Amino acid sequence: MKNVYTKEDVLKKADELDVQFVHLQFTDLLGTLKNISITRSQLEKALNNEIMFDGSSIDGFVRIEESDMYLWPDIATFEVYPWKPHVGQEARLICDVYSSDETPFEGCPRYILKKEIQKAEALGYKMYVGPECEFFLFHLDDDGKATLRTNDEAGYFSLAPVDLGEAARRDMVLTLQQMGFEIEASHHEAAPGQHEIDFKYADALTAADDIMTFKMVVRIIAQRHGLHATFMPKPIFGIAGSGMHVNQSLFRGEINVFYDPNGENQLSKEAYHYIAGLLKYARPMTAISNPIVNSYKRLVAGYEAPAYVAWSLKNRSPLIRVPGKRGASTRIELRNPDPSANPYLTLAANLAAGLEGIKKEWLPPPAQMSNLYEMSRAERKERGIENLPNTLYEAIKELESCEFLLDVLGPHAREKYIHAKKTEWNDYRMHISQWELDTYLNTI
Repeated sequence: MKNVYTKEDVLKKADELDVQFVHLQFTDLLGTLKNISITRSQLEKALNNEIMFDGSSIDGFVRIEESDMYLWPDIATFEVYPWKPHVGQEARLICDVYSSDETPFEGCPRYILKKEIQKAEALGYKMYVGPECEFFLFHLDDDGKATLRTNDEAGYFSLAPVDLGEAARRDMVLTLQQMGFEIEASHHEAAPGQHEIDFKYADALTAADDIMTFKMVVRIIAQRHGLHATFMPKPIFGIAGSGMHVNQSLFRGEINVFYDPNGENQLSKEAYHYIAGLLKYARPMTAISNPIVNSYKRLVAGYEAPAYVAWSLKNRSPLIRVPGKRGASTRIELRNPDPSANPYLTLAANLAAGLEGIKKEWLPPPAQMSNLYEMSRAERKERGIENLPNTLYEAIKELESCEFLLDVLGPHAREKYIHAKKTEWNDYRMHISQWELDTYLNTI
């Protein structure tokens, strides 16, 4: 739950806790957390939405001719960092980005999500999200740079002393709890050096804010343990990559609308329609939920990540799974997103797609009970099961031809986002990899 503060509460708390610096945080279009630091003396000015920055310096924002932008803090996100600096305390505020005419900036990812949340509210729905964020811990070299040496040789649910990252993970959990997170589970994941920390579901905007805070805390605490934490989806060939499964549900008041005790599989019509919406837009959505070249090294058969557009009740091989718990816990798990994704854009796209399925009353194909990885291509084709895009380029082409999701992004964000992703793909396409050198240099 978010804090309930007034401006006066924030100022008072800052003084009581000897806050000397406040970090005004916002997220750029590509999902990178940005920060402007102010002293305590400027906090009242910030709370009055008077802090300006140069938007032309931020990826996906504006041109130099229109660079004056403002940060409007969300007072509910005020949080004092648990770690102690040398002098005083530090705090943060998550901000929305506004243009100089005091209108929300259309390219602000947080604003894009807020627009979809408002559309859901107009239909009587509130989206709740429970993310499952995975990450790797690697050793540093003598210069303090990340290596690919994992911190352990443990496996799924391993314990110390095999899991040498347990101490770092424990400190991450304790720090997150001090910042208001309700941690539900933390454990070693399937690959060596891979970890997962799950926190309680929240409304969509809070969940997106929490994901950005979570990634920041994990990196900081890992560094304090002499380790590097990475949310890169597939840093090591031949082992499982890191995902960010998105568990989502819609509520009307206190009622989970996906649950129907008398429905097929105790799921409501809205749940089936929502699944159908996610499936219909699954391929173009990967450009948002799997946004980097490396994302598609994870979305391959054989490493627990989904590669096929289908859904199931218990089977974990399709794109979407409906976990077994019912009642208020009824939820739909989308399994392809990875932690490199911008959470605001990802949740906006998910919510928009699901709502479109509800509005159009689409129905999904039959649930797949068999292991899709073991099916032949012919069998999948016979069942009408498509592949997810194989590359970032393929995903971007899908997004470019999907007017529905382009409208979700809006004119500014879609132009800037697609341009940035095409540039990334071209850089990758022209790069000479070590694999090419190892394979061809001495043989051709």
